[in-house]
Amino acid sequence: MGGLLKEIYKSRTLYLFISPFYILFLIFSVFPIFFSIYLSVHKWDGIGEMTSVGFKNFSYMFNDPVFWQALVNNIAIWLLANGPMLVCALIVAFIINLSIVKFKAFFRIAYFLPNITAMVAVVIIFQSMFGNEYGLVNYFMEMVGLNKIAWFNSSTGVRVVIAVMIAWRYLGYNAVMYLSGLQRIPKDLYEAADLDGATMFQTFTKITIPMLRPIILFTVMMSTIGGFQIFTEPQVLAGNQAPYPGSETIVLYMFREGFIYQNYGYAAAVSWVLFVIIGLISILNWKFFNKSDD
Repeated sequence: MGGLLKEIYKSRTLYLFISPFYILFLIFSVFPIFFSIYLSVHKWDGIGEMTSVGFKNFSYMFNDPVFWQALVNNIAIWLLANGPMLVCALIVAFIINLSIVKFKAFFRIAYFLPNITAMVAVVIIFQSMFGNEYGLVNYFMEMVGLNKIAWFNSSTGVRVVIAVMIAWRYLGYNAVMYLSGLQRIPKDLYEAADLDGATMFQTFTKITIPMLRPIILFTVMMSTIGGFQIFTEPQVLAGNQAPYPGSETIVLYMFREGFIYQNYGYAAAVSWVLFVIIGLISILNWKFFNKSDD
């Protein structure tokens, strides 16, 4: 221990130069984590004195139907958006990676552009496209003989709109991730499969998918984390009015409790329950993708 302190003292000038990062990290990252744990068992409006309430915040949360409805909305949007989006991203990446496809760089950029588009602009565009009366989607539905759908009048319709927004924005990002993995797969494997008479479907399921398993796990994990942190889409979609039916997510619920009603202790408790939910689902994903092939 003494030797370590001596080494630190000898290199004190170097540590002094890197200390601003660690000081800011401790203040703005580490301290809020531990403070939120302390805050979750207190009642506090952000100004007055804190009052210890034990686990009453958690008890109230688990008996609040609004919280459970927000969780159901979150899971529904997550399933509607991420499952089809990841499958489509993998198919898009596989097609771009084919030797017969030219201008691969152009397609990479084109598919990635939605990911760097401002989310507020995306929400406004999709809100117009799915408008109940004059939306572009309803216009095309009427053209093919279907009835218009009041997308924003039902929880299912709102969830579909939010899920489509999320899928549109992140499909290209995940496709680029898969494409980078596809380009690392040895060409010898595909050539050997071709000599053995394997079809494209067999090549895709027996070579591509197994070789991409680490990247698929990464995209599923990141989509899970992002899927349970949905906030901007429903918040901008509703604007200053109350959330649309089916659009209130856990993060939006937490935001309202903390920054509108000033129930900071309760909001901290919600954040830790959300952390546990994301952790459990991430562990399940990890176990599923890392199980041995029998």
